[in-house]
Amino acid sequence: MTSGLYPGPLLMLLCLLHVSEETCPSICLCISDTVSCSSSGLAKLPRSLPSFSVTLDLSHNHLSWLGPGSFKKMPRLENLRMAHNQLTILGHGVFHNASGLRHIDLSSNKLHVVEQHYFEGLWRLEELLLFNNKITQVEASTLSGLSSLKKVYFSVNQITHFPFFSIQDHTHPFLTMLDLSSNRMSRLPWEDVKALPGLVQRGLYLHNNSLICDCSMYSVFWHWNLRGYDSLRDFADEHTCSVYGDQRATIQFLQHNRFFHNCTVEKAVSQPVIVLLSHVLVSDGDRVRLDCQTSLDRDSTNLSFTWLSPSKGYVTQTSINDTLISLFPNGTLEIEAAKVNDSGLYVCTAVDIKQGLNATREVNVTVRLPAGETFNTGYTTLLGCVVTMFFILIYLYLTPCRCSCCKQPKPPVIPNATYDPSTLTSVFSHSTGDHYKIQTNKHVAFLEPMLSEEGTEWPPES
Repeated sequence: MTSGLYPGPLLMLLCLLHVSEETCPSICLCISDTVSCSSSGLAKLPRSLPSFSVTLDLSHNHLSWLGPGSFKKMPRLENLRMAHNQLTILGHGVFHNASGLRHIDLSSNKLHVVEQHYFEGLWRLEELLLFNNKITQVEASTLSGLSSLKKVYFSVNQITHFPFFSIQDHTHPFLTMLDLSSNRMSRLPWEDVKALPGLVQRGLYLHNNSLICDCSMYSVFWHWNLRGYDSLRDFADEHTCSVYGDQRATIQFLQHNRFFHNCTVEKAVSQPVIVLLSHVLVSDGDRVRLDCQTSLDRDSTNLSFTWLSPSKGYVTQTSINDTLISLFPNGTLEIEAAKVNDSGLYVCTAVDIKQGLNATREVNVTVRLPAGETFNTGYTTLLGCVVTMFFILIYLYLTPCRCSCCKQPKPPVIPNATYDPSTLTSVFSHSTGDHYKIQTNKHVAFLEPMLSEEGTEWPPES
C-alpha cells in the first residue's frame, strides 16, 4: 500500500483558503461578483472591498468625498452606483486602475463643478449619470477621452453653459444621448449645436431651460421637429422660451410659433454626415441585423438606402439575388447566417431626394467562431478543486468490478516442454489462507505469481 502524506485534506484546505482569501465587509452583502453596501450609513469607504467585484453599490449613504485610488484594488469593476450620497468633490486619480468601468451613477449628490480630471482614463465608460446635483459648470475637457460613451445625463442641475464643441464624430462615435434638460441655459452656441454629430442632435434634450426666444434657436428646433426627433416629440409642451428675456412672458414655441413669423428658416445643407455608430460582435451562424439609423427620418417615403458590404459589394433592394441577405424598406440589412468571411466594415447611405440630404452610417462587424462559456468568479477554482478531489478518491478507494461479466485474469500457462513436477510446489507454495488474502486485498495493485526461466517464485508487488 502506498505511503506518505494523504493529499486530499490539504488540497481541499488550499482551495477553500483561495476562495475565501478576500472576505466580504460585515456591513455589506456579497453575492457572486456583486457587492452591495447600500443604505449602510457609510461615511467613508470600507477598508477592504473584494477585488473580484464587478458591481459595487454604495448608494444611499453619507459619503462626502472620494480620494485618489479609491478603487485601485478593484480592477474588474464595471458598475459603480453611488447615487444619493453627499459627494461634493472627487479627488485626482479616483478611478486609477479602474479603467474597466462601464456604468457610473453619481446622481442625487452635491457636486458643484464637474472637473476635467474626474473621469480620466475611463475610455470604456458607456453610461454616466450626474442628474439631480448642484452642478453649475462642466469643464471643457470633462468628456474628453471617453470614446465609448453612449449616454450622459446632466439634467436637473444649474448649468448655464456647456462645451458642445468638445463633442465630435471622431471623439464620441457612439454617443446617442445627451440630457441637459431642466437647467439654467438662456443662450446656446447654436453654431456648435448644429455642428454636433447627427445622432447626438437626435438624442439632445434641452427642454425646461430658460432659453431666450430668437430666430437662431427657432431655426434649430424647427429642423429637429421636421425630422421627428423624439426629444421634441415627447416633450413638446416643455419646450419654452422667454420673449426678450422676460421670464414672465414665456411661450411654448413648438405649439405657438406666431412670434417667429418674421424669422427666415435656412434650408438644410446637403452635406453628408458620417456616423460611426457601433461595432457588432457575433458568432458564426448567427442572424445579423444592421440598422441604418442616421440623422434622417427613416419614416420618410423619400428615403432610399444602399449598403456597401465587404463580401457582397453594393447591396440595394433591386440588386439582391441572394437568399441569405435581405434589405428591408426601412434600410435594415439582414444576414441570415453570418460567416467569418462576412467580417468587415459595412457602410449604409441614406438619401432623401426631396430635401437633398444624405447621411452615412458605418458598422464594423466581427464574426467569430463560438467559444464555450467561462466563469467569471472564484467558484471556478473551487469547482476545479472538487473535481480533482473526486478523481483522487476514485483512484484511492474504488474497488475493481466483482461482477460475473468482468473478465478474470487467465491462469499462468506452463509450457509442457519445461514441465517438472518439482516446480509445482514452488508455484503454488502459498497456503490457501495466503492466497485468499491476495485475492481479497483489492486496495493495492498486485501481480499474480509468475514463473521465471529457472522456476523461481516472484513475490507479490504492492
